[in-house]
Amino acid sequence: MEHDGWRALAVAWDTWWVEHAGTEALARRQRARLAALVRHARRSSPYYRRLYRDVPADVEDPRLLPPVTKRELMAHFDEWVTDPEVTLEALRRDFLADGTMVGRLYLGRYRAFTSSGSTGVPVVLLHDRSSWTVMNVVVRVRARRSLLTARDLPALLRHGLREAVLVATGGHFGGVVVAEDARRRSRLVARRVRVLSVLRPLPDLVAELNAFRPTALLGYPSAIALLAAEQDAGRLRIAPLLALTSGEALTAAARGRIAAALGCRVLEQYSASEAPGLAVGCRHGTLHVSTDRYLFEPVDERHRPVPPGVVSHTVLVTDLTNRVQPVIRYDLGDRVLVLPRPCPCGSPLPAVRVEGRSGDVLVFRAAGGGTVAVLPLALGTVVGETPGVRRFQAVRTTPETLSVRLDPEPGTDPAALRAAVDARLRAFLAERGLGTVSVEHSDEPPRPDRSGKFHEVRSA
Repeated sequence: MEHDGWRALAVAWDTWWVEHAGTEALARRQRARLAALVRHARRSSPYYRRLYRDVPADVEDPRLLPPVTKRELMAHFDEWVTDPEVTLEALRRDFLADGTMVGRLYLGRYRAFTSSGSTGVPVVLLHDRSSWTVMNVVVRVRARRSLLTARDLPALLRHGLREAVLVATGGHFGGVVVAEDARRRSRLVARRVRVLSVLRPLPDLVAELNAFRPTALLGYPSAIALLAAEQDAGRLRIAPLLALTSGEALTAAARGRIAAALGCRVLEQYSASEAPGLAVGCRHGTLHVSTDRYLFEPVDERHRPVPPGVVSHTVLVTDLTNRVQPVIRYDLGDRVLVLPRPCPCGSPLPAVRVEGRSGDVLVFRAAGGGTVAVLPLALGTVVGETPGVRRFQAVRTTPETLSVRLDPEPGTDPAALRAAVDARLRAFLAERGLGTVSVEHSDEPPRPDRSGKFHEVRSA
């Protein structure tokens, strides 16, 4: 059976128990799960077996293990995975290239995620049934006090639960995989959950949302903030009970605008393809890391721990559950801050703030006057999903100009790639009334900013 009910019940009980058993019980869980994961990785992953050849036999302290990066792991994908039946070439050819397979199981047993390469390196991640169950159950248990309240019940009884999921489509991206997986497993969910692509023109999204009348919005904070502006302008007319954001950092200002315009509670989830369900927001608006299932190490440039109250250079994440593709001390590339004081909600789990995932909403001058806001993820997907693009950067240099830097895949004709990207971008911009925006191609390669952080899409 795909969803083992007993397994889900056991995970739910363990998740609840850990929150009430004290810090030492949580630490014991971490040590035991890390030791088991490292033993499995050594036994079943040629990559980790080689990487850990000088590491002690039994490891309960993650600092004994060398960190790993996206680029390094993807370069050794076939040795990284623990199932010899899985190869990157076959996975891409037989599954990822087929848009109709989004939300389905690869080889009948794995969910597959791809990232859009927000830090410059796209990653492909598989999750087995066990890790998928853990992710779904842990998020629901941790968010149980925040997702719905007694005051929501009258509206839910009148209108029913209708979720609008605002994500990038056109690939096996995490948000759309989660939504389509749920829709495929239940006819009721399929009727009540609608996936809306943020790549579509904003007026189209507004029209569909007005017709659908969702009681919950799920998606990128930049997308929901744009909808909040449409609600303020009177073009969007919905009354959601909840807006749940993920995929980007939710700023206090954006939270306030969304709550005021939509008249709903705003919650945040911190996740990544490599670590889905990493942290869940509480009723006080604070993210709490599920450290019973993930190790979370904020570090400096030399991978040394940074104390609470100090913004990290990056964070090393370990997924203690995924066995098919072990993620151990993985450089996630996010700048984070562990709050130095306990959260008023009373959770024993670390309270964190994400500092380094925000993308600029790009504002361009429209042909007929006024301005149009463009989501960074939407524009980035248009460029990044063009065949032949290895890395890219799109920089709004003026209200009428977009500069594009491309790093082609080996063997790709640079001139042909520029032409393809140019055509896709011009069509994308024209759909939004931005046909007069000039697309310029720079000879400079994509490069990080002065802080060392790589942004695919930004304003100059």
